[in-house]
Formats: sequence, structure tokens, C-alpha cells
Amino acid sequence: MWYHIHKSKIHRAVVNEVDLNYEGSITIDRDLMDAAHLLPNEKVQVLNINNGQRAETYVIEGERGSGKIGLNGAIARMAQMGDYLIIISYAIMTEDEAKNFKPTVVVVDETNHIVFD
Repeated sequence: MWYHIHKSKIHRAVVNEVDLNYEGSITIDRDLMDAAHLLPNEKVQVLNINNGQRAETYVIEGERGSGKIGLNGAIARMAQMGDYLIIISYAIMTEDEAKNFKPTVVVVDETNHIVFD
């Protein structure tokens, strides 16, 4: 049997760009992507701490060191500038793999720079 397991998350990321007219996705600073083991085009779940909304989208690489967290396209409607997000990725694992797996948690400050991971 296969299980969908929490692989990693970026906790309390702050939205600093919304672009309703872009095709869709979430743009994430490459440093944060690396810390959370995210790949370009990887599916993620986005949770808005401020309003409780949840959505799924895919990752676009943002400029390294920029602190950019941008919601693009339809998902831009789920947040306002300054809202706090949790960005979660999942992996498919066997039961044996899942038992010993430890997810990566990346906590960021108000400028989306890593506090600890």
C-alpha cells in the first residue's frame, strides 16, 4: 500500500506578491525551495493562516535570496499582501518508508528568510 506523507513545509511565509493575470502557481524564493526540498513544477498545498483557505498549485522558482512568495493566477484570489501561509509538499511512500521518515519544516521570518529548518 502507498501513503501520501507530509514531506516538507514552509511555515508562516508572508505573501509579498499577487499577480491575478499570470497563468497560475506560487513563486517561491529558490533558497526556500532548496531548504524545503521543493522542485520546480512540484505540486504543493497552500494554506492561508489569515482566512483558513486551502488550495493546490505548483511551484515556480523565484530569485534566490529575494524572499519572494508570490501567488499567481486564480490562487492570487485566496490571499492579500501580508497574509501568512503554510506551504506543504507531500511524497508517496510505502509504509516502511513512512515509519522512519522525518518531514522538513522551514520556519521563516516576516521577510521570508529562514529562521531555522
